Amino acid sequence: MRYLTAGESHGKQLTTIVEGIPSLMPLLTEDINESLIRRQGGYGRGRRMQIEKDLINITGGVRHGYTLGSPISLVLTNDDFTHWRNIMGEDPIGDDEEVRRTISRPRPGHADLNGALKYGHRDMRNVLERSSARETAARVAAGAIAKKLLAELDIKITGYVNTIGGITASYDETMSLQERKDMSEASPVRTLDKEAEEKMMQAIDTAKQEGDSIGGIVEVMVEGMPAGIGSYVQYDRKIDSRIAGSVVSINAFKGVEFGVGFEAGHLNGSEVHDEIAWSEERGYYRKTNRLGGFEGGMTTGMPLIVKGVMKPIPTLYKPLQSVDIDTKEPFKASIERSDSCAVPAAAVVMEHVVAWELARALTEQFPHDQFPKLKESLDQYREEIRCF
Repeated sequence: MRYLTAGESHGKQLTTIVEGIPSLMPLLTEDINESLIRRQGGYGRGRRMQIEKDLINITGGVRHGYTLGSPISLVLTNDDFTHWRNIMGEDPIGDDEEVRRTISRPRPGHADLNGALKYGHRDMRNVLERSSARETAARVAAGAIAKKLLAELDIKITGYVNTIGGITASYDETMSLQERKDMSEASPVRTLDKEAEEKMMQAIDTAKQEGDSIGGIVEVMVEGMPAGIGSYVQYDRKIDSRIAGSVVSINAFKGVEFGVGFEAGHLNGSEVHDEIAWSEERGYYRKTNRLGGFEGGMTTGMPLIVKGVMKPIPTLYKPLQSVDIDTKEPFKASIERSDSCAVPAAAVVMEHVVAWELARALTEQFPHDQFPKLKESLDQYREEIRCF
């Protein structure tokens, strides 16, 4: 499985090509739109979420509600393009000074300057349009197909918010995935703690009033993944390694944890590793889940717990110091329309990139040209390892 995305933040559309999805898998437009709508929600989002109505158009690879096995083509039209047609159009613009107005003041924390140096762009709009987090809408569309594949294989996944602006949620870690999903979907900031929810919203309001931004930590939980998915034999086949790479590829994400994560550096081995047990009903299982469902680059059969940290969005309404690349004079950085906090939306994005890596690992490990054969092989494997 693989996918490619194309398109600019204020361009005509975002396009996603998804390859490697088995044939004969049920897939409806609504399966993807549900995820895209969730991504647009969350307290702290900017005005653009009221302009764009992210609804997907499937233009290839699906017929009569089932995948064909051929590449799936997805188009997400940017409704806001009507206001950017002259600035973002593909045709030459002549001498229109308004359209020619360039961005020459890079924003700290963004791809602006590094991208301009790499590709030789004097107008950094050529960089920021593609490096914008708007591209994650295309990735969520691809991830929604992966989520559908997982759901059809009885694997459930959900994402929620642990921390915003230093305010951390407190909740019962024995809660089921469904309980976490229900609570987070009912929360404006996708958190599992009502008391923390109010404080998080206040922190977002304060940041917005001050022209600042705040980040946070999000978590993804997965139930139903059998043990032994991934591999220890090569570095690039370790499933936790792949997930970590995908998570930090999300715009503004700077770190990943599994289970107790970095806390393991402060604990003894007896406080970190999970003792193994066996029962007739469950087969092999762990008495605890401190390692988050991963050992040796493979899943253990326990629920997967993955955390990701998102830095504050670097586009600020009280911009930081920068340098004009034309004059080399110090200036305040350019200002683009932005959110004061996108952590709730980031939980949805992370949920979908994790889903993609899990689905990709499953299709690599089991026959997958046809979805019924993939499901049959996985069900057989589950029974084999239970009785091992």
